[in-house]
Amino acid sequence: MLKALMNFLSLCWKPFGVEIVGGSSGGNTDGGGGRDGRDGLLWYRDLGKCATGEFSMAVVQANQVLEDQSQIECGPFGTFVGIYDGHGGPETARFVCDHLFRHLQANSVETDGVVTEETIKRAFRATEEGFLDQVSQLWSTRPQIATVGSCCLVGVVSRQTLFVANLGDSRAVLGRKNANNGGFDAVQLTSEHNANEEAVRRELRNLHPDDPQIVMLKHGVWRVKGIIQVSRSIGDVYMKHAQYNREPISAKFRLTEPIQMPIMTAIPSIVSHHLQPNDSFLIFASDGLWEHLTNETAVDIVHSHPHAGSAKRLVKAALHEAARKREMRFSDLQKIDKKVRRHFHDDISVIVLFFNHDLIRRGVIQDPPFSIRSALEH
Repeated sequence: MLKALMNFLSLCWKPFGVEIVGGSSGGNTDGGGGRDGRDGLLWYRDLGKCATGEFSMAVVQANQVLEDQSQIECGPFGTFVGIYDGHGGPETARFVCDHLFRHLQANSVETDGVVTEETIKRAFRATEEGFLDQVSQLWSTRPQIATVGSCCLVGVVSRQTLFVANLGDSRAVLGRKNANNGGFDAVQLTSEHNANEEAVRRELRNLHPDDPQIVMLKHGVWRVKGIIQVSRSIGDVYMKHAQYNREPISAKFRLTEPIQMPIMTAIPSIVSHHLQPNDSFLIFASDGLWEHLTNETAVDIVHSHPHAGSAKRLVKAALHEAARKREMRFSDLQKIDKKVRRHFHDDISVIVLFFNHDLIRRGVIQDPPFSIRSALEH
């Protein structure tokens, strides 16, 4: 029923008097051109096309069950990119991938197709509330779902404006051409909600002045309440609602004092940016990439090579660096299966969006719309 409603809303959202381009195939499960490929635990789509330009997408699995999810949606609204880095299990990331875009789409229909910071916030809020409802329904049979959460990185290109919204420690980095030297600058658009950041620890202490253990240093890593590194997420309801911080969840998640106010939040940081001609591409990635590559290295890899295969190239560069750190050959790392692989690197999801400013300026829209998601298992 919801799927049918969203398809109807998509038709209603189509503006008049604009140029329309078609995908290579219709429907909501494929499109954008290009083909899926696999290389062991790596899944990728080297290059696709949408109304705002081109994209490249890749994900590599390290956990026994892939906890990352990612998606790209192209349609009358513009282009939507989502990277969801789950923790504690895959359930929250999958839920976000199923619901966040749909909430944004419905909210924007109510505002005549205009995407704003407020419509994005409402979509995040509705997704959080929906997952909380799911936890409530499953509490008696699957209580550990209260301890599952997901970071959430979203990008929306709509009417020459780029919006980037973030919960957690995934990152979006803009590759911008430098007119003075002909090179490319790396511009980080997101701030990371991770307790290892001094600004985040300060924020938490200001919000919880009577709790001397709101952030704790354990084995050289700062954690919220000594448990989790990120301070914002979808899910993790055990850190937000007292009724879910009790038995029968695992003792390692239970706090000694009752929760008086939410410790974590699902309110995203949002930046808006009017796209400029020298804005060339945008890299969206879970923190698994940034553990091994600097912003500058990632931007250099993208602009120094053809668009096709950009996301896969970034993932492989991170894997090479992970192997180097462990003093092993990349070929040997590739032989290690999922689960054991997690000792060497995290799940890594990457989407690179290349801007075609001529298409964006002319307001070209994608019809029929298409949706691409990374596979659930690899």
